[in-house]
Amino acid sequence: MNELSPSAKRVQDALEEKGYSIQVVELPDSTRTAEEAAKAVGGHVGQIVKSLIFKTKRSRQAVLVLASGVNRVDERKIEELINEPLGKADASFVRQETGFAIGGVSPLGLKHPIPTFIDEDLLNYETVWAAAGTPHAVFQIHSADLPQATSGKVCDIKKDK
Repeated sequence: MNELSPSAKRVQDALEEKGYSIQVVELPDSTRTAEEAAKAVGGHVGQIVKSLIFKTKRSRQAVLVLASGVNRVDERKIEELINEPLGKADASFVRQETGFAIGGVSPLGLKHPIPTFIDEDLLNYETVWAAAGTPHAVFQIHSADLPQATSGKVCDIKKDK
């Protein structure tokens, strides 16, 4: 196995610390978008975990939303869950709170715990693919393991069509 970049290694270490024998892989193709990731891993766009960071407007805290690659997030649903309005998180806030750059934010290996909400549609797939610290690194995990691995709450967060 090739040596992982420092960010991807942090995710690999987090997986191992949680008892998962999952390998982080760094791919030659970009996995920055759900479509790129699905193409790179040979999977369905719905199996791609989009890791989205929001910033609460009052408390200025980070919130992590793990959405299926085919879904758009209904921010109002998240606001109801946290009882606070959401705002956009800029690139420096994302890096400061997670330790990762946008396009490579992993749901594991974060700098500190962040409230996490998981799109219930991800559980429709046996396995899903998530970013692993860089726009080229990913890991595959059983969707049923995602809530425990991330300490996330599974809920309906998608925007109705």
